[in-house]
Amino acid sequence: MRVHANDGISAQAVNSLKEDGLKVTTDHVPQDDLAAYMNKENVEVLLVRSATKVRRALIDECPQLKMIGRGGVGMDNIDVAYAKEKGLMVINTPASSSISVAELVMAHVFTLMRDLHKSNRNMPVNGAAKFGEMKKEYGKGAEVRGKVMGVIGFGRIGQWTARYALGNGMKVIYVDSRATAEAIELEVGGNTVRVPVKMVNMDELLAQADVITMHIPAQKDGLAVLGAEELAKVKPGVVIVNTARGGSIDEDALLKALKDGRVRGAALDVFVGEPSPKEELLKEEKLSLTPHIGAATTEAQDRVGDELADQIIAWRASVGVS
Repeated sequence: MRVHANDGISAQAVNSLKEDGLKVTTDHVPQDDLAAYMNKENVEVLLVRSATKVRRALIDECPQLKMIGRGGVGMDNIDVAYAKEKGLMVINTPASSSISVAELVMAHVFTLMRDLHKSNRNMPVNGAAKFGEMKKEYGKGAEVRGKVMGVIGFGRIGQWTARYALGNGMKVIYVDSRATAEAIELEVGGNTVRVPVKMVNMDELLAQADVITMHIPAQKDGLAVLGAEELAKVKPGVVIVNTARGGSIDEDALLKALKDGRVRGAALDVFVGEPSPKEELLKEEKLSLTPHIGAATTEAQDRVGDELADQIIAWRASVGVS
């Protein structure tokens, strides 16, 4: 069986698959050439991250395809329902990147609370000539301890983010249509402790949260979860972090809220129109920006690969595919 990881996979996972008798290729093939490549090489298992799209046309053009694997959580780039309708197995790795995304959220939170994004941009340019002025400008930060973090979406990533927030002395409230956790378990100094968290409605979260972080899937209606109406209700001076999906926040409404001063600062790791974010976002000094790297750590990549490899090997054994 030929496995092709078009967006790459860890060396450890490649070795695991090869040890199980599979052929593995990892060179990236451009989207327009992918179907021809898969047919030529008889690729039966296609593994992707977010860069490669697996739409209906690709599925139809590759009748030998048996499995699609997504390294990560979201499946927005795969026509999952159609693939399953055609009898394909579709898998993902929901547990693999939670820690890495949560740590990026906290990195952005600390950055926004202390204006590090602004300082890092300006120090190389004006540090020598305007050191005193910048010291005053960027010396009005805030501590995270004692602040309230509002988590929109309390799945694996949302709960890991809550653990980091609680560990830093924050209080956690959350909104979720399914999760009903009353406490989060933390490991501290080798001991496990349970710390209370509280589920609230959206209006309560917007009014109470000093920090809002988003961990929700793409919405079926395509509407932003935080639009102009919601941003008008946030606690003045809030900071907002989106590592979930481009479009989860209305980008135009966010820019307006930043300019109006109601939102102190925001961090975006995901954008509408990736890989070409709106230029106005890139120039906004109140935004802390990263290029969709939430899951991009060595540890997460190893876990992604291991989880994919384990699922492929188990599936292969269960269906008796050689």
